Amino acid sequence: MSQESLLEESHEAVWRMEGFLRAMRVERGASPQTLRAYRGDLRGLAQWLNDQNLLEGGPGKVTHRDYRNWMGTLVECCTASTMRRKLSTLRSYYKFLVKKGYCTGNPAALLVMPKMRRSLSNFLNVDEAFALTELDAKEQDDPLKVRNRAMWELLYGSGLRVSELAGLNLQDVDLDSAWVLVLGKGNKERKVPLTEPCVQAIRTWLPYRQILASRPKGDPEALFLNQRGGRLSVRSVRRHIKEDLTRAGVSNAISPHGLRHSFATHLLDGGADMRSVQELLGHASLSTTQHYTHVSLGALMAAYDDAHPRAHRDDGAPAPVRQDPESEDD
Repeated sequence: MSQESLLEESHEAVWRMEGFLRAMRVERGASPQTLRAYRGDLRGLAQWLNDQNLLEGGPGKVTHRDYRNWMGTLVECCTASTMRRKLSTLRSYYKFLVKKGYCTGNPAALLVMPKMRRSLSNFLNVDEAFALTELDAKEQDDPLKVRNRAMWELLYGSGLRVSELAGLNLQDVDLDSAWVLVLGKGNKERKVPLTEPCVQAIRTWLPYRQILASRPKGDPEALFLNQRGGRLSVRSVRRHIKEDLTRAGVSNAISPHGLRHSFATHLLDGGADMRSVQELLGHASLSTTQHYTHVSLGALMAAYDDAHPRAHRDDGAPAPVRQDPESEDD
């Protein structure tokens, strides 16, 4: 039985899946991209439940052991981050079911989140970030190169999500005041400062944008346009950063989101406080911000030695220098 035919059958409208998605859209302001992920996760889960003869009994009959077995099937085909997302979807889904009275408990709450392996390839160091943002700095005649440089400056200089960048309109940017108004997750707006190089890069791009926007299928509102004049898609941004990283000689093949990681990491390494970075990133939770940062232990120890009263020696001598273990040979 296919997932499509499964969703056409009752079983209480496959456990009120559409009601859950509607609640996420209306009450939580979930983006279309998030809703697509929810729908895909739940369809896959419904298919597995059906194959295990667990769908007919309803949500209250499925135990945490059943869901633990389901997660075991994901190990072979999913990364830890994908498994975490699917489990997060399941937990939110059961909260909805409990709230609506379709079951009395949340078996997903008993499941343990898969541990994420620490990856050092999802952000750039400062030299790599500059190599990308300064690529084609003297190129003023190629509209797409000018556009791309403005995008990399904006992603790295202001920490935007790639979906936020693709959704920007011309009116959202105030170049005179060096601010950009961003519509983030949950339809929450925030104002983020622009760096001077970003302001200049966008100013250079705007005349080309005006020409593209005037084409028959041109978008009069979008800030970043493709060569036909339509709004640039998230997929295209991902393709372009891959190409430009290669041209810049950067071997670290990050996604556009990696520039957001780089933004947060370099701010904290430079002494910014976590709460400020949280506001700039548009995170509702400080714990989310911590996942996006990779401050070196040396920088943390230096901040500790400078700020904490117990870090100072009674004899007035400076605290002993701590070596960053990450700099040692393994």
